[in-house]
Amino acid sequence: MSHPIISADSHITEPANTYLDHIEAKWKDRAPRMERREGVGDIFVVDGMEKPVPMGLVAAAGKPPEEIRVNGVLFEEMHRGGWDPDARMADQDRDGVHAEVIYPTVGMVLCNHPDLDYKKACFDAYNRWISEYCAKHPTRLLGCGQTAMRTPEEGITDLEAIRAAGLRGVMMPGHPGVEDYDSPVYDDFWRAAIDLGMPLSFHILTTRGTGTHRGPLMNGFLSIIRGCQDIMGTLILGGVFERHPKLKVVCVEADAGWVPHYMYRMDHAYKRHRNWLPPGQKLSKLPSEYFAENIYTTFQDDWVAFKTANLMNWRRLMWANDFPHSDSTWPWSQEMLAEHKADLDEAQQEAILCGNVAELYGIDTSSLPHA
Repeated sequence: MSHPIISADSHITEPANTYLDHIEAKWKDRAPRMERREGVGDIFVVDGMEKPVPMGLVAAAGKPPEEIRVNGVLFEEMHRGGWDPDARMADQDRDGVHAEVIYPTVGMVLCNHPDLDYKKACFDAYNRWISEYCAKHPTRLLGCGQTAMRTPEEGITDLEAIRAAGLRGVMMPGHPGVEDYDSPVYDDFWRAAIDLGMPLSFHILTTRGTGTHRGPLMNGFLSIIRGCQDIMGTLILGGVFERHPKLKVVCVEADAGWVPHYMYRMDHAYKRHRNWLPPGQKLSKLPSEYFAENIYTTFQDDWVAFKTANLMNWRRLMWANDFPHSDSTWPWSQEMLAEHKADLDEAQQEAILCGNVAELYGIDTSSLPHA
């Protein structure tokens, strides 16, 4: 292959000291902490959240289905690359991946914490830790920082700090502290993200209510993309991209095969019911056109996304391996990709596996090892 392969969505496994060693002193007694419990294994306990975070699924990449379990997993049994940046290089090499955009794990759950001040303290601590982690291999580990978005003004300050720390993007909470993301009060924040060149990401499981489901537990797996879809619709139909046409947003780990129908459905709604928009709000283009231009989507094992690439803007599709989570394609990503990308031409393959993410995050691909 003439180009490197970049995962647009991979994760770390927060070690026990992530928050304890990096959080402000006044929050240390309440910092998220790892505990070992008999019969449960290692879990992250978060003050103010009823359920702890079991570590079993967050580092189950490569395990056969019969060995994947939520509880009973110890930290030392997990992929060392989740917290050791040097070990991560071997994990990348084994999967044929040459760089990764890195997201948190426990930090995803913290996005739903009800205490905005606590969330701010935790995210600042995480940003310090992930900056150190990625600094060991800055061309291959491309970290995303977190913002609590207590206010739009503080969000701008967070953007500046995250960029100054050498991180490449910002992971947004599903719900901000003031109004909602389509409110004009966020216009200065969107402008700052554009001016700073910081892509903004909305990841699955970072929106309140996405953990609920009807029927069997597995049915919840099918519904987790809904939170991301709701945010994309809010930004498009709320006129955010109309006001900020250069804004780039990433819809992370919500797959992409649904995008063509979603764009069609939005256009249908707009053509038939655009009188439902708030008074005075206008869209100069069809909703699908904003999606095609302003929204990037990441996906891993989504054969439909490859098959329908020509029904959406494939310049906005970005493949990922989701390492080391249970839904990861590691370590057989290359075997899967050989099958899934077979119908795409060379330009499409290069864009989806490398070019799109490299352009979005300003990655110098000449510095990456590849065949």
